[in-house]
Amino acid sequence: MKVIVNATPLIALSLINQLELLNKLFDQVFVPLAVYQEVVIQGSGQPGSAELASIKWIQVQAPRTSSIIEPLLLGLDKGELQVLLLAQEIQADWVIIDERLGRRIARAMNLPVKGTVGIMLAAYHAGLVSKTQALEAIQQLRKQGIRISSQVITWFETELSMN
Repeated sequence: MKVIVNATPLIALSLINQLELLNKLFDQVFVPLAVYQEVVIQGSGQPGSAELASIKWIQVQAPRTSSIIEPLLLGLDKGELQVLLLAQEIQADWVIIDERLGRRIARAMNLPVKGTVGIMLAAYHAGLVSKTQALEAIQQLRKQGIRISSQVITWFETELSMN
């Protein structure tokens, strides 16, 4: 499976020392050049920066095409736009993005979407983390300042309980 990952999931997974889950869950992990620059270069010294810079299994790639619509008109930043363009180009199996608008536009483009919480659920289903570890990871994200709605937490807990 091929996935394209946006900045927030990279940072969030780094905060809880679970970035390696992407490598374990997916065959190919792509990060658009704009996202890499945002996290590693502009975010130097911030969570996720050193982790992403040191990883060898992530493929950094800029999309070959550009949008004819200014990203700001859509409400997207450059990284989010590149995530969507690259996902279309390489026919990604999943777009990993947490921002609500980016998710909405991805769905409108018929791109399958997961977020950080969905990655933790997939890791649980794949046997990579226990139910307790998955719940603790989500709580740790919230403590670290990652916004996760109560609805998403309830959904996550319900999904974990179904097994």
